[in-house]
Amino acid sequence: MHIVIMGCGRVGSALAQTLEQQGHTVAVIDRDPTAFRRLGPGFGGRRVTGIGFDQDTLREAGIEDAGAFAAVSSGDNSNIISARVAREMFGVENVAARIYDPRRAEVYQRLGIPTVATVRWTADQMLRRLLPSGAEPLWRDPTGGVQLAEVHASPQWVGHKISKLQDETGVRVAFLTRLGEAIVPTSQTVLQEGDLVHVMMRTDDVEKVEAAFAGGPEEEGGH
Repeated sequence: MHIVIMGCGRVGSALAQTLEQQGHTVAVIDRDPTAFRRLGPGFGGRRVTGIGFDQDTLREAGIEDAGAFAAVSSGDNSNIISARVAREMFGVENVAARIYDPRRAEVYQRLGIPTVATVRWTADQMLRRLLPSGAEPLWRDPTGGVQLAEVHASPQWVGHKISKLQDETGVRVAFLTRLGEAIVPTSQTVLQEGDLVHVMMRTDDVEKVEAAFAGGPEEEGGH
């Protein structure tokens, strides 16, 4: 897939490098040509100097062939305008905008533009670091017997597959929140640092599950 990114700050440059490593073609737009230094000499994608909501700039970045567009500049208004131009003018299907003001994010979500509210995500991450223990219930079935909860996973689980986490804790991982985005994992998905883990489990098993998540995986061949 060809992906266009507006903004070559820390998030944009990291996103561009990750996507290129995954085999996608990438174009990065920034009004400051010196910002492209963050991409490093190994980056093979396009570097386009300009404003992300300018149609000619977007065309130069290959927006007409793009399957996705990410607006991650430092300006909320620029991000949302660019995202709307990519979707409404060029018909890009997968569009996301980073928003610093979470109150605005809700408005933009209603316009059909998926947003990542940086402040809210950072605050959530900080809370999970400050108050890491236990499970935070998100939903319960009418009988109260089953619940969906966010459970804090020990750093020892980082680098292990979701399948191992499920086998050893007896839960079903419903989804992960990674870099502010919800993803539905497969059994082969590997837990990364910073992931928030949301699981389905029996309410009676909450304490046992919390302990298993906090304790880390069993050693290979261990008991």
